[in-house]
Amino acid sequence: MEVLPLVALVAGSAAVAGVARRTPVPAPLLLVAAGLIAAYVPGVPSYALDPHIVLPLLLPPLLHTAAVDSSYLDLRANVRPIALLSVGYVLFATLAVGYAAHLLVPGLPLPVALVLGAVVAPPDAVAATAIARRLGLPNRMTTILQGESLVNDATAITAYKVALAAAVGVGAGWAGGVAEFLLASVGGVGVGLLLMVPIHWLRKRLKEPLLQNTLSLLIPFVAYAAAERVHASGVLAVVVVGLYLGHRNWQVDFATRLQEEAVWKVVAFVLESVVFALIGLQLPVVLKGLGEYEGAVAAWYAVVVFLAVVAARFVWVFPATFVPRWVSERIRHREPETDWKSPAIVGWAGMRGVVSLAIAFSVPMEVPHRNLILFLTFTTVIGTLVVQGLTLPPLIRVLKLPPRDVQAETLAEAQAQSEASRAAEERLTELLERPENSTLPPPLADRLRTVLERRRNAVWERLGEVNPVTGESADDVYRRLAREMIEAEREVFVSLRDRRRIDDEMLRALLRRLDLEEAAAYREEAG
Repeated sequence: MEVLPLVALVAGSAAVAGVARRTPVPAPLLLVAAGLIAAYVPGVPSYALDPHIVLPLLLPPLLHTAAVDSSYLDLRANVRPIALLSVGYVLFATLAVGYAAHLLVPGLPLPVALVLGAVVAPPDAVAATAIARRLGLPNRMTTILQGESLVNDATAITAYKVALAAAVGVGAGWAGGVAEFLLASVGGVGVGLLLMVPIHWLRKRLKEPLLQNTLSLLIPFVAYAAAERVHASGVLAVVVVGLYLGHRNWQVDFATRLQEEAVWKVVAFVLESVVFALIGLQLPVVLKGLGEYEGAVAAWYAVVVFLAVVAARFVWVFPATFVPRWVSERIRHREPETDWKSPAIVGWAGMRGVVSLAIAFSVPMEVPHRNLILFLTFTTVIGTLVVQGLTLPPLIRVLKLPPRDVQAETLAEAQAQSEASRAAEERLTELLERPENSTLPPPLADRLRTVLERRRNAVWERLGEVNPVTGESADDVYRRLAREMIEAEREVFVSLRDRRRIDDEMLRALLRRLDLEEAAAYREEAG
């Protein structure tokens, strides 16, 4: 691909995603719609989806950033429902949708139909979590959807390989399929376990933030490539490494964490925007290769497969939610009580995405009915994104799920900060009693105590009264005034540079110091 179309794709996708933040429409849906429209705008080049780019180059960083941002402890606490969705449901959907397609399409062999089932089985890793976070779903539900999206791609890709082998006549039967599945899953986890400790060891010892961030960008690709090299699941290797690094991220230098967070936010934003725009841009490619399946017949097949995908998720989710509770008293005691509303939301949050399309495009040309598989995958992806994506927010509002308890979360944060500040104050008193520190002037020691006191009070103030005029708490006012003061200092530094009283190098050093202070204030406000 030429450079200019690639730049246009990234810039256009980012612009649409930016606009989506100012609208009630989730960004994935607006990006897909923009791609569908742009596909038929004169002069827009053809953006054929290349699975050799999407799977090894786009999927690893998206999975990595999702894994690093996930809570290992929360995922471990919900491992049963996550496993039932990411493994059990994907295999069930592969069989259910595949068999339905086999019955629906005359002459469609069952192995080929199972290829289609595996392709459309995994819900998208980005769309569901993006919508879940935006809608403020309960923490446990968001964790389950995130955990499912981290692992289900590995299950689907392995099921696809087994079904594809059967479709082209080189399958080894059920025993071979189970063996390949075990190799991919156990091998992927094993590669991740082998890599995570040495990678973290290296991250802790690299003190140069630029080198550290370079390593951070390489990690998902190294994990993915290493696992795929031994025919294991690269997806699982990336997820295992990402979860471990995210769980121990506090051990890395603070400057590295600040830069790394900024870098990965940009990477995730650009990649998420591009992949959803690419989905819409595939329409001309899909329709062009449809061949004998056209008009009302193709539309009928698309509707039935879409309904089969939606129905299969509900058929699996409800029994998977309630049957284990009925059977096991231990599960009833260990997991919180639930009603029909939660599985209804999880069942409807089954949007498909770019991974399904990438797998579909990787189906070899010699596979019978390949064009139909590609078309049905495309219509299923678009259908789930549009129908489920648009109706999920009003469904959540209608069902009136209990929102996140912001007051309780703020109280827990305040208590944690209070304990940490108390420990820091005791440590400061201990250090000031040492001879080498006794020369610290009292005003500077008081300044350290003041910082601790403000940090301890800041969260408690969010629980208290706010300014009736501005709606700000005392801490909000403090941060706003601090930013105004920093801005005044910044203007003076620039003025001094313009009058040649300081040079540009000194200006950059002074501005960086102010930027770090402002970044700290911003992070407190965002938290």
